[in-house]
Amino acid sequence: MVRIGGLASGMDIDSLVKDLMKAERLPLDKLKQKKQVLEWQRDDYRAMNTLLLDFRTQLTQMKLTTQYRARTVNSSDESRITATATSAASQASYTISKVTKLASAENWVTGGIGSVDSSKSLASQSSNFTAGLTWQKGAVGSSSLVGNGAATGLKLDLAASDGETIKTDELAKMSVKVNGVAYEVVSSTSFTAGKNQVHIDANGSLTFSNTVAAGATVKVNYITENKVQTGSLAEGAISFQLNKKNIVADNFKLTVGGTAYSITSVDPETNVGQLSDGLGSINLTTGEITFSAAQAADTEIKAVYQQEYADFSISTYTSGSGNKPVKENFLIESSESLNSVMNKVNTSKAGVSMFFDSATGKISMMRTETGDFHDDPNTPDRDYDISVTGDFASVTLGFSGAAKTHGENAAFVINGLSTTRPSNTFDLNGVNITLKKEFDDGTSALLSINNDGNKVFENIKSFVEKYNELIGKINGKVSEEKYRSYTPLTDEQREQLSDKQQELWEEKAKSGLLRRDSILTGVLSSMRMKMYQPVANNDVNPIFNQLASIGITTTSNYLEGGKLEINEAKLKEAINNNPDAVEALFRGGSESAAESEKGIIHRLFDSVNETMDKLKEKAGNSFSTNQQFALGRTLSDLDSRIDRFEERMNQVEDRYWRQFSAMEKAIQRSNEQSKFLMNQFG
Repeated sequence: MVRIGGLASGMDIDSLVKDLMKAERLPLDKLKQKKQVLEWQRDDYRAMNTLLLDFRTQLTQMKLTTQYRARTVNSSDESRITATATSAASQASYTISKVTKLASAENWVTGGIGSVDSSKSLASQSSNFTAGLTWQKGAVGSSSLVGNGAATGLKLDLAASDGETIKTDELAKMSVKVNGVAYEVVSSTSFTAGKNQVHIDANGSLTFSNTVAAGATVKVNYITENKVQTGSLAEGAISFQLNKKNIVADNFKLTVGGTAYSITSVDPETNVGQLSDGLGSINLTTGEITFSAAQAADTEIKAVYQQEYADFSISTYTSGSGNKPVKENFLIESSESLNSVMNKVNTSKAGVSMFFDSATGKISMMRTETGDFHDDPNTPDRDYDISVTGDFASVTLGFSGAAKTHGENAAFVINGLSTTRPSNTFDLNGVNITLKKEFDDGTSALLSINNDGNKVFENIKSFVEKYNELIGKINGKVSEEKYRSYTPLTDEQREQLSDKQQELWEEKAKSGLLRRDSILTGVLSSMRMKMYQPVANNDVNPIFNQLASIGITTTSNYLEGGKLEINEAKLKEAINNNPDAVEALFRGGSESAAESEKGIIHRLFDSVNETMDKLKEKAGNSFSTNQQFALGRTLSDLDSRIDRFEERMNQVEDRYWRQFSAMEKAIQRSNEQSKFLMNQFG
């Protein structure tokens, strides 16, 4: 509101009201200053809680055995044997006297399959394959469904009424996976007990041998008799693109605007077919239909057609298959390249890696795992972990006549024991051993596993440094000087100071807000006491039941508030000579209820947790609302008081203006009367 006063009186009413309001607003400034102090105090508490959270993370790490059981491994001959050790490894020695065989992966190498460009479509070079390339007719599709918590009710989106039905005589070539787990596609719902099986009927309905969890991802690769594709043409359309390529001319059916059309002839050079009644043509290679005349808007179109496809499967025995093969089915469209086929294989769960060597025209297929996993003596072909089916893989790619090298397990003698492993790298009681080469020359390779005292020392030293950092920061906060004459700046005071002066002032005003705070002084006292108190439980060696016994004591300067210092020689001696005792002192008694039985780390963890809870109750965190912590509730109350006070100040200011306005009117009337009288006697 714009107010203008003093026209009659000649007084600066605006300044008078402002001066009067300054006095009226003094209590409001006090409230705002109190609110600012509480906000600073809240932020300081939260900063302390963050420090404690960081320290608690360190304590969590120090609860782990890996902090005290670091291991080093020495090999007498790293050209033969190397190893690493986890904290689970015992201090021991292993002698490998000979390695008679290194583990190897099964490998198949075909003969030359022909002059093939692996980046071009298979259909475009069918005649280039030495063994020929035969295609089947139908349509390949894939779909992703969502489990409904039942064994039935899932259905593929097929136009069954137009002939887009499942080729039920080829169900075994299809694949269904539920959350990555393969289901065998079978010809009926007479399932085998205990097996993951599924049946797909002609209309695309799936029936599982067990319940499919709600929300599960169900991926289906299937084959239909035909592909049905519908659409609506835009005005002036002169073409329509089919979803599939390498279309089969036989039985191709096209309906445009309700009229049926077919292919009348095909040019063998271009693979372009002419459509009946002069409608246009179709490029069978690309699947593009071209109209001889522009089509009207919203003309309905439907195509029923087949494509060229092939199928094959790869079965492999793996380390996790339980002496049963893992089978992967593959459906290949003739428009795909050999590179695409190999990528499908390599990214599947078949457990093989396939590549084509263009220089020799050969394909290699190797197990991704070394070792022999097909060792059931009752299986005639147990020598091989890989098997393939389907003419595309067996004949076209030549795997039926491939040169095969079966996988071998590593065979060696360790500490006098002859044993085997499927991999050249294996775990033995927490020691990860790698066999590098075969040897049997009477010279053994020795592995020595020892405690890594230096690593353990660094872990404990890091913990002590983190503890000292925490003590220093908290102690600094509770002993910080309080400058009572420096209160938060009011808006008017800020206007009179430069930015730098404001910064220096606030630095003083923020100081000492947590001075002698009971929560923080309490955690300092609690942690000091828990550090000094002996640990008494069955795991702890009485000789090493205090930090001082391993060389960790408080500093002589009492002003440092209980910071720790390390006698490095004494600590290293304890770690190297009594590693179990050192570990028990820090992390023993984790299940104990009695404080005296808990290790140092567990005691500190409890103390820090308790303090963090108190600080959260006092000051909350960034996700807390004001009603969830004590300072927040006080701040909310202050906000309400400030709002009420400001409302009252508006009323007071309005009253002052009304009073001065009344005075102005009275003076104006007096002036007018005086002027009238002067005129009468003038």
